[in-house]
Amino acid sequence: MPSADHLPSEKLTFQLSLRRRGISDRTVLRAMEEVPRDLFVEAHDRDAAWRDTALGIACGQTISQPFVVAYMTEQLALRSSHRVLEIGTGSGYQAAILSRLCGSVLTVERFRTLADRARQRLEQIECHNVEVMLADGLNLAAGIGPFD
Repeated sequence: MPSADHLPSEKLTFQLSLRRRGISDRTVLRAMEEVPRDLFVEAHDRDAAWRDTALGIACGQTISQPFVVAYMTEQLALRSSHRVLEIGTGSGYQAAILSRLCGSVLTVERFRTLADRARQRLEQIECHNVEVMLADGLNLAAGIGPFD
């Protein structure tokens, strides 16, 4: 990973924006820096990947704006021993962020296209502690928990 001195200006602005808006947990900020958001957006939106905005992805879904991802993640106060359940994998971006902060993530997606693409992205950036499950988050099999 390049040092902060060598990050593109868009990525620096992205990090500064999170800090200015109150994100202070260093592990969350580090995860947001390490995970390449541009990999998780559609090719035609790559120029906007580091902006603090939600962007469209396949199946009529969106990748959440980075501040929302950082804020929700910070509120979880995750530990490396935690097991997390995420409902709605989408692009896989939130799961990738979570994977940097906890022991394991089970992320559930109802759209096969999104689940398959998220699996590929997560493998590409070596998120080995994330399992992507194709299922309806409202109808999960008994016994898949517990989660923290």
